[in-house]
Amino acid sequence: MAKDAKPASEGVDAPPAKNSKKLLIIIVVLVLVLGIGGVSAFLLLRHSPEQVDDDGEVAVEKVKPVKKKKVDRNAAPVYIALDAFTVNLVPERGDQFLQLVLSVEVDDPQTGDQLKAYMPKLRNDLTLLLSSKKASDLISTEGKEKLAREIMEKMNGVLDPAGKGKNREGPIRDVLFTSFIIQ
Repeated sequence: MAKDAKPASEGVDAPPAKNSKKLLIIIVVLVLVLGIGGVSAFLLLRHSPEQVDDDGEVAVEKVKPVKKKKVDRNAAPVYIALDAFTVNLVPERGDQFLQLVLSVEVDDPQTGDQLKAYMPKLRNDLTLLLSSKKASDLISTEGKEKLAREIMEKMNGVLDPAGKGKNREGPIRDVLFTSFIIQ
């Protein structure tokens, strides 16, 4: 029996040698992954492109602001159709809804690309604006014209925030209602 007890204790010592090998491999792989991640983060998070001059000084490249081109007022207008808006109006006589489809006249085709980039913010702002209206305010022609001006101001405020002001025209020239249904 004494002989049987001794081999059992030797069998217990063997598995930790395999576990230490696995642990060493895991640590080496983890260090490599963290090192590669650190180098990647450093390369991606650099603030500005830098170049070394002949003197050994570091020259920082400055980004120039993009100047707006002069808009040709005689060019054919560019219209962009927006998706339909369906909102609950402020209740007056039960639940009332507004379904609105509109198109906007923009000053140039590049504004159309900018419009697509800001579309989530624009849709949010316009939905909030439309849902704050009463049906009685929107039924008249004057109410619809006032709504069109408010939509144009909201959109110009998002697309050209530096150009806010009553004397300056924004990238949105006009708002046109293609469908206007109050239920």
